[in-house]
Amino acid sequence: MITISEAITTIKKAENDADKLINDSKTNSAQMIDEAKAKSMEMMETAKKEAQEEAEKLIFDAETTAKKEALNIVNQAKKEVGVTKNNSLSKVDEASDIIVKSVL
Repeated sequence: MITISEAITTIKKAENDADKLINDSKTNSAQMIDEAKAKSMEMMETAKKEAQEEAEKLIFDAETTAKKEALNIVNQAKKEVGVTKNNSLSKVDEASDIIVKSVL
């Protein structure tokens, strides 16, 4: 049979082992929480950087498209002005003939 002294020693050892296990668990959980926070911050920074890069790309693409559209509009307007100018010039001769005929 176990003596009272041995039982107390066994209980004390079990209590010490439990306390050590609790302290180790607290340390491990604190370390895991710190690692998770660091990983979370790293992931957020990566996502923020990727979002910034994507936004810059979208803005660049939009500006490029707008510049192309503006150039197309300018070119189309130049063509239309050229056609109008040519039509007007061709009618100048006709108008001068009419004026000359009416004066004579």
